[in-house]
Amino acid sequence: MRAAVINTIGAGFEIQNVEFDEPRGAEVLVKVEAAGLCHSDMIVASVDRGRPLPMVVGHEMAGVVVGLGPDATDFAVGDHVIGSEISFCGTCEECVHGATFRCLKPGAVMRSPQDPARLTRSGERIEAFGVAGFAEYTVLHQNKLVKIPAEIPFAQAAVLGCATATGVGAVLNSAKVAPGQSVAVVGLGGIGLNLVAGARLAGARTIIGIDLQPEKLELAHKFGATHVINGAEEDVAARVLEITGRGVHHSFEAIGLGVTQRQAIEVTRTGGDVYFIGIPQGKPLELNVMMDLLVKQRSLHGIYMGSSNIRKDIPYYAELYLQGRLNLDDLIAQEIKLDDINEAYERQETGAIARSIIRF
Repeated sequence: MRAAVINTIGAGFEIQNVEFDEPRGAEVLVKVEAAGLCHSDMIVASVDRGRPLPMVVGHEMAGVVVGLGPDATDFAVGDHVIGSEISFCGTCEECVHGATFRCLKPGAVMRSPQDPARLTRSGERIEAFGVAGFAEYTVLHQNKLVKIPAEIPFAQAAVLGCATATGVGAVLNSAKVAPGQSVAVVGLGGIGLNLVAGARLAGARTIIGIDLQPEKLELAHKFGATHVINGAEEDVAARVLEITGRGVHHSFEAIGLGVTQRQAIEVTRTGGDVYFIGIPQGKPLELNVMMDLLVKQRSLHGIYMGSSNIRKDIPYYAELYLQGRLNLDDLIAQEIKLDDINEAYERQETGAIARSIIRF
């Protein structure tokens, strides 16, 4: 099959022929139909964190089950599924209490280094990182998959696995935003727009979208933003104070830069909550614990994948989409071929568009 392979950190993706192993144990073979270009995968391809190479990434994936391992019981050939970055064993203390995103044994769904590799290239082992959705086929443990209705287009289905699970999940599961509260979202990419959508679902009265790109600010209104702020043209904290009087109850940062993390703290009222979602990059945030947290009685939270129980949450989001209550269509800026992945990432990383989707 063809796959986008990372051979050298910082050199982008190379489209190459690789081989996939048969599904073993409780694994499932999926024919990939769509894969979203999440910023997190570009960070993996660009920042050397000691991961072994070569590697195939891609964790926003939708496809069709075409093969089953002998112990795979949760799916049938022909099922439409999405993959998830979350790996859960299903038996540890966190899993049995429903917090599968905090699984204590996530390695239980992976093959050991002594097992045959899921992906190879002329006999050479290729690391299948996360869902390994930037390929025509992928082999995954069944716990990393969720069945979805066949009526959902594959491009829209793909974003359910990360952008929606992370964004909507952070609002509903992590923050538990209440009707009538106020929310600010810093960074209006795929996750940020889903944060806005989640705030609308939660019944927030005031939803403020903050970004530097006019196109994304305009798009935010389609997802439920009541106000938008261009951080390149306005004093963000002063404008939020003008809109709310005190600052927001909940702020969410979806970029990972120190400057935007600082903004998220500053726009939050005394006694409010700040949620960091974006993967850290660039200069770290300098935090004045006394003034930023103690005096203002703010709480700071780190969020992973929207605190999602994927088997419970994603089918719910899928149903909301089919009911017309959750906007996924406007997330899809363009559908591309696998060969165009580098150019699409370059365009997406400029910040002008929300999500590009590879269609196989």
